[in-house]
Amino acid sequence: MKILVTGGAGYVGSACLRFLLSQGVDAYAYDNLIQGHSEAVPEGRFIQGDIADTDAVEAALKQINADAVMHFAAATCVGESVDDPEYHYRNNIAGTMSLLNAMRKAGVKRMLFSSTCATYGMATKVPMSEDTPQEPFSPYARTKLAVEWMIRDFADAYGLGFTLLRYFNASGASACGNFGEDHSPENHLIPLVLQVPLGQRDKIMVFGTDYPTEDGTCIRDYVHVDDLASAHWLAIQATTPTTREVFNIGTGNGQSVMQIIKACEEVTGQAIKVQITDRRPGDPPALVADPAKLKTQLGWEPKYTDIRDTIATAWKWHQSHPKGYLIGETSCATI
Repeated sequence: MKILVTGGAGYVGSACLRFLLSQGVDAYAYDNLIQGHSEAVPEGRFIQGDIADTDAVEAALKQINADAVMHFAAATCVGESVDDPEYHYRNNIAGTMSLLNAMRKAGVKRMLFSSTCATYGMATKVPMSEDTPQEPFSPYARTKLAVEWMIRDFADAYGLGFTLLRYFNASGASACGNFGEDHSPENHLIPLVLQVPLGQRDKIMVFGTDYPTEDGTCIRDYVHVDDLASAHWLAIQATTPTTREVFNIGTGNGQSVMQIIKACEEVTGQAIKVQITDRRPGDPPALVADPAKLKTQLGWEPKYTDIRDTIATAWKWHQSHPKGYLIGETSCATI
C-alpha cells in the first residue's frame, strides 16, 4: 500500500506516518511546514507542498502512485478559529476541496479523514458514541463537520471510499523520547502542565472548579498518539473504494484537569503550582469516548491505558527537547 499523509509533519500526522513505515507501508508526508516539523519525518519521506495547490497535490499523488490518502492537514487551534475564522474556513474547507479534486484527477479512491470529537459540541451524555448529535461550538469544529459532509458528498457523486475518525485528546510522545508535541503556541493540557517542572512557567492555570464533575474540573479522554496511529492503520486497511464509515478514537476513560496535574506530579516527582481562575466559555464538563465500535469492528486496543504511562512518554520528550525540534536527536529505530 502507498499512502500520502497530508499534514504528515505535524504531531499526529507524523506519528501515523512513522507507524505506517514500521508496518512496511510505502508512506510519504505532504506538508507546508506552517505548523509541522520536517525533523519529525524520516529521511526521504517528506514532500513539501500545500493542499491548497491542487496541481501540486495531484503531482505528489502520481509521483508515489498513491493508493490512499490520510488527511491530517488543518488549522486546529480553537481559540484562533474564534479570532480568525476566515483562515480556518479557507484552510480546512477550501484546502480539503482542493485535496479531493486532486484525488479525483489522480484516480485515488480511498481516504481517511482526521476529524474530532469537537464536532459533538456541548454533548451532555458520556461516554459518547458515533451517533451522538453533532452540534459544534467553535468555528474550528464547524469546519471539521463541514469537511465530513463534503467528503460524504464527493463520495456519493464521484466514487470515493472514506473513513472518518473522530478522536479525543491526542497526548504523549514516542516511547524513544525523540518525537512529541511542539506547538506554537502550545494549548494542550499535558505539555502545559509539564512546563512547570521544566521551569518554563511558574504555575498552571485551572479554568473553573465548579463543573458537575467529582472534583469540579473538566474531564477529557486522553489517547496516546501511538494508539491513535495504530487505529489509523487498522482503519485504512479496512477502507475500500465503497466504504462509508466513522469511528471514535478514545480510551473510554476520562481524567479531570486536577487528576492530570496530580499524575504529572507523580511522574516528574515535583510539586506543580496551580492557580484557579474562571471558566473559559464553551468548555464542556466532560468529553469521553465510547470506543466500542472501533474495538469490535477493527479489533483496536490501546496500549496506553494508564495516564501516567502516557505522561511519562511526554515527560521524556520534553526533558530531552525543551525547545521542541530546535534541539535534540530525532532518530528512532522503533516507535
